[in-house]
Amino acid sequence: MLEGNGCGYGANLARHLLNLRDNDHVTVYGVEGFVSDDVARAFAEAEAISSGTKYKNCLFVLSLNPPPDAQVPVAMFEDTIASVEKRLGLEGQPRAVMFHEKNGRRHAPAVWSRIYADTMTAINLPHCKRKLVDLSRDLYHRHDWEMPAGFRKAEDRDPLNYSRAEAGQAARLKRDPKAQKAMFRACWDRSDGRAGFEAALRQEGYVLDRRELDRQTRFREQAQSPTSAQERDPRQRPLFPRTPDIQA
Repeated sequence: MLEGNGCGYGANLARHLLNLRDNDHVTVYGVEGFVSDDVARAFAEAEAISSGTKYKNCLFVLSLNPPPDAQVPVAMFEDTIASVEKRLGLEGQPRAVMFHEKNGRRHAPAVWSRIYADTMTAINLPHCKRKLVDLSRDLYHRHDWEMPAGFRKAEDRDPLNYSRAEAGQAARLKRDPKAQKAMFRACWDRSDGRAGFEAALRQEGYVLDRRELDRQTRFREQAQSPTSAQERDPRQRPLFPRTPDIQA
């Protein structure tokens, strides 16, 4: 239900969050703490401030995605955002909140600046993914929603589950994200090392993202499935760049 990660490309993020190609309706619910109340300008402001620091991921992006059959009022979104702010230490930071609606479902992206303008330092977010999982479990219990199997027991999680970032990247390539991840997993399972994995990908028309090569090889014995490959065409960007599974 709650998924978050750092981001440093404000202009790209604003275009993505405001686009109507992937949503029936987009509503800017509130922009607070920035000089501008325009989303794109607000994110540009955060980037400009962060340019005086060493921090590239100056924004923290949260996606609040309730279960498909849940009827969630705006007040519940507000309460959840406040809980996330408190748990992650983002209270009082500049923030933008939007609502996306598609096929009758509503979800809400929220974006915070991680930079303290007064001290030109960034808010550290240790264990943020674990904290968001804990908050998600709390929400399922509190509202008596049916909890996904992978939330109840980590070992029951579907290995072909994909993140919103992966789904978005696959959609732009007009591919099914689950089938694509299954293909990567099959290539991984039938290979006996780095060379075999690369050869299996080449047979499918892909090459491994060079940034990911050493990492995936290093964790081979843990049988982690590959999630990053790019098209043979060198002009193509990596299929799943900057997803939580890729960024260490």
